[in-house]
Parts: sequence; structure tokens; C-alpha cells
Amino acid sequence: MAKIDKLKNVITAMITPFKEDLSVDEVKYREFIRFQIKNGCQLLTMGTTGESATLSHEEHHFAMDIAVDEARKSGMDPFVLAGSGSNSTKEAISLSQYAEKTGADGLLIVVPYYNKPVQHSLIDHFSTIADSVSLPIILYNVPSRTGRNMEPETVSRLAYAKDNIIGIKCASGDIDQITRIIKTTPEDFIVLSGDDSMTYHIMALGGKGVISVASNIIPSTMVEFTKSMLNNEWEKARDMQIRLYDLFKILFCETNPGPVKYAAELMGLMNKRMRLPLTPPLEENQLKIKKVLENLNLI
Repeated sequence: MAKIDKLKNVITAMITPFKEDLSVDEVKYREFIRFQIKNGCQLLTMGTTGESATLSHEEHHFAMDIAVDEARKSGMDPFVLAGSGSNSTKEAISLSQYAEKTGADGLLIVVPYYNKPVQHSLIDHFSTIADSVSLPIILYNVPSRTGRNMEPETVSRLAYAKDNIIGIKCASGDIDQITRIIKTTPEDFIVLSGDDSMTYHIMALGGKGVISVASNIIPSTMVEFTKSMLNNEWEKARDMQIRLYDLFKILFCETNPGPVKYAAELMGLMNKRMRLPLTPPLEENQLKIKKVLENLNLI
């Protein structure tokens, strides 16, 4: 638990590079992880943005191994958060235990998707996973993807019941709900934005940072943005929020991570290859993404 203080500012929800045969490109992934670490970001491997839903468990393990190895080699000791959620509690436990074994620092566990468990079932699900590992756990609420919202009362019950459930990534888009989470959880409970465009608002309420998509392509800028708020430089942060707003929004013009992968290709960071059913953006959206990047002098 000693590294928990690093779970603030920016944790990059890293995109996953693929070779022409759509296998994971280890060389490019290691290069990209080093790029993130150099620019001051903490790491999330195998989050939704990493296309975790289309990777096998063996590939999850592979990606976790790479992230932990590169973090250790860096000498900068970044926090490595591993996405280990599933709509099967048994599978989530298996992934979580592997992440702990390989040396990850914490787990990001999404609300089970598709099967839509009710609130008391969510408590049982997350409690069972928490009991199976000693790593700190960040809950992940993203109802637009899972079909089920985790209510603030559920978050609060889990936060008080399990010592290793230490925070939440909020991607509900509901600022009232996020306010209630901050109000009803322990003072040291870590609330992180799960939506770049909501980071300013959530941090103004006491959130500690963002698990970011935009930091895949502008890592140092996102670190500057969140640090300005942690340092109470709110006028600077407001100016950055307005300047970056178009980028935050265009990166979700189609299903994530299609737009950010295309942007990364334009910037020479990695190719835009994705595994079906995900595909790169339509040409009309590619033009919009390119224009926003040009306006920000990123290409």
C-alpha cells in the first residue's frame, strides 16, 4: 500500500499496439510504456482503452508482465494499475491474482458487464474479489459500457467494508452522483475522473486526478493540467480545460480507443490497428481528429 500516494495526477489508460497479424507488439508496447513513464504518468495496462475485451487471458498476462517489467527498469517507480475486471467473478479473481503475482501495484476492476447484477450482487462480487488478493483496488463505474450503474451507497458500503478497496474511477458523467460518492466515502478514499473532459469538475470537488485517454498522446500536458489543480492553480487549470476541451471530446467521436489510436498514428506513436469488432474511425471523423490535432500544434 506504500505507493498509493502515486494514484493521483494522471494514470494513462494505455492503448495496445498490434502487429500486422494483430498479435500484441511487445517492442512497440515497451517503447510506449517508456514514453509514458518519461512524461510523468502512472500506468494502467489492460483497461478498456487497451482493448482488453478482445484479448485473451494469456494476452492480459503478457501485457501485465511487460508493464511491470518496464516500470521496474525505469528507475522512476511508477504505479502499475492492472485492469482485471470481468463479468465473471471467478475470471476477475484469476486475473487479479495473476496481476498480484506478477508485481502490479493495484487493480482496476470494472462493474460486471452484460449480466447487470443488482446493487447487493455488486457488493458480493467486489467483496469476494477483494478477499482474494491483498492489492489495493480501484472500482470502475462506467454504466454506458456495462449497462449497470454502481450507486453511491454501494460504493460507500464497499469503501468502509474492505480495507483494500481504496478508490473509484468515475465515468458515469453524473456530477451529482460523483459528489455523493465524495460526500459519503472515507476522507482518504481516492476519487479519480474516468473522463478527461470531467477532470476539472471532479478535481474541484476533491478528486485526485484522472485515468486518462488523452494522456496517451499528450502525457506531459495532462500531468501539468492535474498538477495545477492539486496546487490550487485554478485559473491556469480553467484555461487548460478550455484549450483542451475539443481534444477531450473528439477522442470520443467514435467508440474508444478508435479515435485516440488514430491520433497516435498521426503523431507517430503507434499504428491505428484494432481488433474487430472495433475499427478505426470513419474518414470523416479522421479529418475532424486531424483538424483538432493541428489546431493544438500536435501534428
